[in-house]
Amino acid sequence: MEQADYDSPWKEIIEQFFPEFIAFFFPRIYNDADWSRGYEFLDKELQKVVRDSETGRKRVDKLVKVWRKNGEEAWILIHIEVQGQYERNFARRMFQYNTLLYNHYQRRIVSLAILSDDRFNWRPDSWGYELWGCKIQLDFPAVKLLDYQERWAELEQNDNPFAIVVMSHLQAVATVPASERRRDAKFRLARRLYERGYDRRRILELFRFIDWVMILTPELEEQFQTAITEYEEERNMQYVTAIERKSIQRGLEQGLEQGLEQGLEQGLQQGLQQGMEQSTREDIVEVLTLRFQETPDDLPEKLEEIDDIARLKELLRRAVTDDSLERFLRRL
Repeated sequence: MEQADYDSPWKEIIEQFFPEFIAFFFPRIYNDADWSRGYEFLDKELQKVVRDSETGRKRVDKLVKVWRKNGEEAWILIHIEVQGQYERNFARRMFQYNTLLYNHYQRRIVSLAILSDDRFNWRPDSWGYELWGCKIQLDFPAVKLLDYQERWAELEQNDNPFAIVVMSHLQAVATVPASERRRDAKFRLARRLYERGYDRRRILELFRFIDWVMILTPELEEQFQTAITEYEEERNMQYVTAIERKSIQRGLEQGLEQGLEQGLEQGLQQGLQQGMEQSTREDIVEVLTLRFQETPDDLPEKLEEIDDIARLKELLRRAVTDDSLERFLRRL
């Protein structure tokens, strides 16, 4: 797995556990925020600001509105960067986005960086310039994940879900998919989710992150799945990632069949996509039926209207994790 690909699972886990993310990496901000007032992700607004600019590379992660405890109505935008690889102009880009967001919203902007690369000495945390007595500079908090290698024992004792996230990332950086060491580490981390007594949603979301970043070869993955399935069966707990893998595999088979019938590469790709979508729809209905005994008659019809595989996979995860059928249907 390329290190640049780590951005996607990080974006998702931050959205799932945002207060815990802030508490783990930036406790000063966590203590000053009024979490009782909630928070709001402003990704669409962020993308509009970035799209309308001329800053070169268009890559940002999460923009979140929170409230402070001082009672002021003014709110803070937290601009988070999860950077998976070395980038020469990273600090300058942080400066540019901070300035763009301030100009657009006229609010104070806090830019935060999570440096998830494997270069120990690369630690950007400021950018600016000075000319004839005029000085402009942005200093931003930056967390280097590699620093946690020396704090492993501390991570093992920490109940914050991002302790598991950091351990998973470090193990992924330090190993390769064909490594038995990665297989064993992946099993230990998955088992730790249950040992820590997390609720169902946390176990499923954190396991998804572990499974996403700690990819194994097919042979080692089969060994891992056997071990974790036996472990979970002892505790009578579902395994959501297996459901997703089953869906993908069935989609591959259906897509291949349709593609061969059409005899064209385009047909193969189209059939593959359609097969994956249809198998995911079937899994959503199956999971909801198993969990809540019955589902609305028009559910399959509503799912047929969705032809975005990413959206369908998100709904499959929600079918497993939402605490009620009503909540899932509202989301749908």
